[in-house]
Amino acid sequence: GDKRLKYMMIFKNYGEAAGASLEHPHSQLIATPIVPKRVVEELNGSQRYYSYKERCVFCDMIRQELKDEVRLVEVSDSFISFEPYASRFPFETWILPRKHMTKYEHISDELIEELAIVLQSTIRKLEITLSHPPYNYILHTTPCREPDDLEYYHWHIEIMPRLTKMAGFEWGTGFYINPTPPEEAAGYLREASEGKEELKEAMAADAH
Repeated sequence: GDKRLKYMMIFKNYGEAAGASLEHPHSQLIATPIVPKRVVEELNGSQRYYSYKERCVFCDMIRQELKDEVRLVEVSDSFISFEPYASRFPFETWILPRKHMTKYEHISDELIEELAIVLQSTIRKLEITLSHPPYNYILHTTPCREPDDLEYYHWHIEIMPRLTKMAGFEWGTGFYINPTPPEEAAGYLREASEGKEELKEAMAADAH
């Protein structure tokens, strides 16, 4: 591949407030000559955690969420979606493969199908609960030049409904104020599953 490119970023902006420039839903793929700051911070933080614990921090998060259950949104054979313990935004939702996987591009066709179902179902729950909010989702994966078998990093998808605006405090400090506890948000999203017929019909309509 092109040695000038250091990172491949897949993301989606849905709704004007989330930065969507086209009316129809679409995702985007952008290749950059540098690794984004947020990904560098994740890589450095997860490497420090691995040096201390000798375990992947993302795998530990998955184990903890499956044990606690209170922040779970959806669990399939191979994927988990949940509200992170230290969510930056109301209803921030992460999707991760349950098995350690460093790079998204190594995903199998079978797992892509399962991921699509979990992603679609999770977004539908957000739409039902929050009345079709604008949102962004971003795929975080290992940079192009990193080894294929990093033991400390785990690709994942972050979904961020745009319900609040960053103000001076957030811009000035890098801290986030989240008025909705993740346990509460997860409870609301799980309740959306109770209307499963509505969920299935909506997902079927999206598929056509």
